[in-house]
Amino acid sequence: MKHSIITVNKRTQRDYNLGFKLSVVHQVEKGEMTYKQAQKSYGIQGRSTVLVWLRKHGTLDWSKPLRHQMPKSKETPAQKIKRLERELSDEKLRNKIL
Repeated sequence: MKHSIITVNKRTQRDYNLGFKLSVVHQVEKGEMTYKQAQKSYGIQGRSTVLVWLRKHGTLDWSKPLRHQMPKSKETPAQKIKRLERELSDEKLRNKIL
């Protein structure tokens, strides 16, 4: 009885030509797709590959992620609760009248 050994070589690196990279970068920067969508649709294996291309070949600043700050509210949570309770009672009163 012979045993055959099957080895599976997982491809770990793929080379992409510059034209392809620039095309993907252009599509992402134009907003046609996100970098994650580009990875999936073109079968790009590395999780950060497209981000590296954007930093290297893109025209936008991809060096640091955008952070969205929430606008600071002038009212405290307690004040907001009281305001919302007043609005709710006003609406209930309006509904009773109708």
